[in-house]
Amino acid sequence: MNKIDISLNNLDSAFPEQFTPEMKAKAQTIFLKRLSKTAHQFYKGKMQTLPKAGIWGFNWFNVWYTPGVSEVSTTIRDDNYSSYKLSNRSNLVAVVSDSTRVLGDGDCTPPGGLGVMEGKAFLMKYLGGVDAVALCIDNRDKDGKPDADKIIDFVKMLQPSFGAVNLEDISQPNCYKVLDTLRKECSIPVWHDDAQGTACVTLAGLINALKLAEKPIDKVKTILYGSGASNSTIARFLMKAGLPGENIIMFDSKGTLHTDRADLESKPGSYKQWELSKQTNPNKITDINEVFTGADVLIALSKPGPDTIKPEWIKLMNDKAIVFVCANPVPEIYPYAAKEAGAFIVATGRGDFPNQINNSLGFPGILKGALLTEASEITDNMAIRAAYSLAEYAEKRGIDPENIVPTMDETDVFPKEAADVAMQAIKDGVARNIITWDEAFKLAEADIQNARQSTHMLINEGLIKNPPQDMLEEALEWTIKQF
Repeated sequence: MNKIDISLNNLDSAFPEQFTPEMKAKAQTIFLKRLSKTAHQFYKGKMQTLPKAGIWGFNWFNVWYTPGVSEVSTTIRDDNYSSYKLSNRSNLVAVVSDSTRVLGDGDCTPPGGLGVMEGKAFLMKYLGGVDAVALCIDNRDKDGKPDADKIIDFVKMLQPSFGAVNLEDISQPNCYKVLDTLRKECSIPVWHDDAQGTACVTLAGLINALKLAEKPIDKVKTILYGSGASNSTIARFLMKAGLPGENIIMFDSKGTLHTDRADLESKPGSYKQWELSKQTNPNKITDINEVFTGADVLIALSKPGPDTIKPEWIKLMNDKAIVFVCANPVPEIYPYAAKEAGAFIVATGRGDFPNQINNSLGFPGILKGALLTEASEITDNMAIRAAYSLAEYAEKRGIDPENIVPTMDETDVFPKEAADVAMQAIKDGVARNIITWDEAFKLAEADIQNARQSTHMLINEGLIKNPPQDMLEEALEWTIKQF
């Protein structure tokens, strides 16, 4: 059996030579799931709480707690806004979920989302220098049905302790009601990463893909396969970025969206899809071959593949077709198959393929920019500015059909994104702390470097132990046996 390095950089070469590209793609998914479970068991999760202030003698306990802290309490009592200066609130995010739509796994019960929510907190800290707390809540009624109003009430109640809220993995239609209500009624930013985060990074990738294909955004025929929270928000962002609605055709599980869809008009939970039905597909095209013929762009966020999108559909698309297939854990069609069918650029949601359209490029920098300005909300303009920030960063260092967006190991992308978002917050009038671009960049850069250096110091000192080699080898051996 091949050895596997702790960095996992040799993952593809670890599998037997006789594995086909499709077998390797499947094997990587199986391996990562197996290793993830055993690694989480080994570490008992992946987040902990550590002090950011020191202890230099016994009396410092009296400074950080009673009696000294009374001065902090009364100051915040008299001026609630001072909590941003006297506590960690200005750098603290609540990651809130009811776990009703966890990645590709559906309803995982309230605690089932903890792995994902801790993962969001992990990425916020390491990539954005932002502290975060995973909060999975039980909002089910006596019949087991998730109640959107309970999430709304919960978030409203926790506002005094946090600088922002990241909503995650909430099923439709509750996710729409929760986000729309909280964005209007909360005094801190409420961000839905499945929707706004995905839309931001998708737009970033599309901006650069269109540059490489030499196609203007206002001319491309675009298919959005799926009309859930992600693609519904992507459609809104694309139209704000200059893509005419009449150039878009969207699908849900029953076919294309258009104004003859009485089922959407009459269903209260489909109000977002009905709104998009009125803005897109004016010719009411329903035949899938007609939809794909002459299309320039396909953005799929639907059912995991690999047979959800057919190669014969891609063959109908225009030259230099751009195909984003972002279902997790398996894309709607594997990249090699899409390329064989004629796609020019293929992007997925996975890091083991080129062009990962990954929310992790967006939310750490966006939330950091919002927190630095102590913003009252994250506007669509702020998210769209983040998309252009990501695209600009990638273009400056060089793009090609296999490399259209930054990767998570390009450290400088996050402070740049945070500073760009901060400036947009000021421009949009939602910032309560006015700073310059340079100040925002330096503050974000310092916090990110601190988070990374602290993590690696803990590793180097043995306070975070290396995963045992036999854990990696067991996961690899187990994976190979599945074939």
